[in-house]
Amino acid sequence: MEKSPSSSSSSSSSSNSRLWRPAAQRNLRNQWAFLSSFLHKWASLSSSARSHATSLVNSSLSLRYLSSRDLGVLTHMPGITNKASFKFIQHQELHRTKLLASYNNMVAIVNQMVTTAASMKCFLKGVDNTSILQYSNSSVNTADGGDGGGIPAFTFWSISSFEKLAEELTDMFILELNLKRLLVMEFVSISNEEDVRANIELRWLDELYPGEFDDLSKCRLYSTEACAPLLPKLKGRELDKLKLQAEHQHKVNEDVLQVYLTTWLADVNIDKYRVDEIFTSVGEEMNVTLV
Repeated sequence: MEKSPSSSSSSSSSSNSRLWRPAAQRNLRNQWAFLSSFLHKWASLSSSARSHATSLVNSSLSLRYLSSRDLGVLTHMPGITNKASFKFIQHQELHRTKLLASYNNMVAIVNQMVTTAASMKCFLKGVDNTSILQYSNSSVNTADGGDGGGIPAFTFWSISSFEKLAEELTDMFILELNLKRLLVMEFVSISNEEDVRANIELRWLDELYPGEFDDLSKCRLYSTEACAPLLPKLKGRELDKLKLQAEHQHKVNEDVLQVYLTTWLADVNIDKYRVDEIFTSVGEEMNVTLV
């Protein structure tokens, strides 16, 4: 008895679903495990960066007030102030370099998060949807949405549900990265006394390391129209303009520097409770533990 077209289509769809679901499950577990590992790396890099920023601030303040301090028994030792100043300047440069390196790595981590969040789909490759599978954010077959036709990948959630949560997660870190960039610029600027004397000011439009703008473009933080990095936001509130302390006040107030360090530590754009909630919910749906 010859099968009807509808019967053949239904059989093919069922076969594709049986092929697609285990591969999609495997991919989703991998991608969310990657996201979890990126969060740990972000936390480690952010902690290191704050440590370098703190050392940089302390050295800058020590250098600033060195000439007015009572050196006690060392007061009459020839060249002691100059030698101490030179040591503080060396210390500044060391931590300035390490802070920029940490920031560079944080940008790389966020870009990896963005790539991972866009790799939740699982496509059937080939004109006839053969057994070869492809994980990416696009397909050679325009009829394949990469979501198994909207069916649940595990128990309840479709691919789009996982994608929405991954996007919500990465958006927090993208916003926080941009705020961190603002703070890095301030920390780096206060340490560079030679540039201050030469009247060289660091601006928002300047790259903090070679290729930074290309990296920022990958995580949607650079405007090709304006040819400039996007201005930072605080939980949906965007700045109309940006007035860097470094551009207008070389000797930033000590209290302001403490606020900068506290703001860095707070990760104000990252809702840690929501992050934990997302990973808990995803883990329960996939029946795995994500930490």
